[in-house]
Amino acid sequence: MEPFYTFHLELQKLNKKLLDLSTHIEDRVRKATGLLNHYDEEAAQSLILTDYEIDEKEVEIEEDCLKILALHQPVASDLRFVITVIKVNNELERIGDYVVNIALRAQTINQLPNKGFLAEIDFNGMTETVIEMVKTSLDALVNRDVKLARRVFLMDDKVDNYRSFVYRVIKDLIREKPDYPDGLLETYLLARHLERIADRTTNIAEETIYLVEGVVTRSKD
Repeated sequence: MEPFYTFHLELQKLNKKLLDLSTHIEDRVRKATGLLNHYDEEAAQSLILTDYEIDEKEVEIEEDCLKILALHQPVASDLRFVITVIKVNNELERIGDYVVNIALRAQTINQLPNKGFLAEIDFNGMTETVIEMVKTSLDALVNRDVKLARRVFLMDDKVDNYRSFVYRVIKDLIREKPDYPDGLLETYLLARHLERIADRTTNIAEETIYLVEGVVTRSKD
């Protein structure tokens, strides 16, 4: 088999593995954010206990990238693609970690006597924006759509504003109910995890721009 053919076949397989991981991550983010409105112990446990699947996929993709770099020494757009896969692969694995954190926080809150505090904070706008950011950033990557990637930057500002809003609400509630800080602090950490997922999707959007244009982009400091 010709080396050139083998090289591009390996690139296609690598792209397919990244798409599979992306689909898996998007589904897990939807399930994790769903716990904030309708807590389900079985769903939470499933997200926590199956995190190893994401880790295994991440390691496999990284090993494939290193093998391609070592054996084929790609250049130009092919090199950019492999570098992008390495970086996006890491971002997706980190999003997977935040999914587990959200499930753990939701689980902890559900076991607290003051778990009703979570209902006092409307996470719907924040979770919807985060889900949209995950989908948009991955669609931009798959379709090599720079315009779509830049839309993610604007959505990130919305998530930051939501996180600040939750912080203010939590601060006021702690003043009103100082005897029950645990559930409120756990609730704030949910907002922090969502914000971090949004930040990771922004990084994916930046890598998409690099892949298409060869330009390093940073949406904010």
